Amino acid sequence: MSEAAEGARRWPGRIPAVWLVIGGILSVQFGAAIAKDLFAVVPPTAMVWLRLATSAVIFLIIARPAIRGRSGSDWLVALLFGIALATMNWAIYQSFARIPLGMAVTIEFLGPLTVALIGSRHVRDLIWVALAGLGVAMLGFSPTGLNLAGVLFALLAGAGWAAYILLSAQTGRRWPGVTGLAAASLVGVVTLAMPAIAEAGATLLQPQVLILGVAVGLLSSVIPYSLELTALRRIPPRLFGILMSLEPAAAALAAILLLGEFLTGGQWLAMACVVVASIGATRSSSSPPAEPLPN
Repeated sequence: MSEAAEGARRWPGRIPAVWLVIGGILSVQFGAAIAKDLFAVVPPTAMVWLRLATSAVIFLIIARPAIRGRSGSDWLVALLFGIALATMNWAIYQSFARIPLGMAVTIEFLGPLTVALIGSRHVRDLIWVALAGLGVAMLGFSPTGLNLAGVLFALLAGAGWAAYILLSAQTGRRWPGVTGLAAASLVGVVTLAMPAIAEAGATLLQPQVLILGVAVGLLSSVIPYSLELTALRRIPPRLFGILMSLEPAAAALAAILLLGEFLTGGQWLAMACVVVASIGATRSSSSPPAEPLPN
């Protein structure tokens, strides 16, 4: 291996793990903002399909999951994991198309927040439930830029994210490394193929569209997952979960810089309530968060 290639292989190890996680978060949310800006060219379902196809191809090449010797239970878990992944991504892109990016991600974040609070036996965790509820209520009283369909799609994305988290542990036990994610991405590609073709038609075959889809797939799935997986080897899972609570703020920042979507003071305060609730719930949680999410 050449010196340049060896240096490229080792470069993530030279960056502090916290910055790897932050880099992954920014990559996801800036990828989402770019995707939203391209919805006039590539409709949301088609963009999600191209994103999943990109990650599926790359993860399959990297992981090369063994097909033979898998039990029916293994395939069932991979199927459910893939459906959760597809639902999460499809629903949040539908939400992006209707409401501001930062608000969509804030509402979606109620999914992992709920998972963090499941099974809690600490009375103090009721504080985080109340704080998250306050944030959601504030969004309801500050409807600027929101509509019912966008909110419902964000809630569906949050449910998909929660299902993804709950299924990731079983997937990890049955499918080593990134093989489970590779299989799940492939399931997502198959699940959304017909809706994407129906929505975009021959547009999917245009070179420009394919290039844009691959770029979004790299920014939103492949790069952040790689950075976060590297970081998880070097920091406690709980710290990782706390850092991931910055997702809504990163989404709002990306939307301001790339889309010109500015939130009201009340919406920023509502987002802060959800972020603080997520940090508090993660710190109190007795179980570590799941593997990094290609959301």
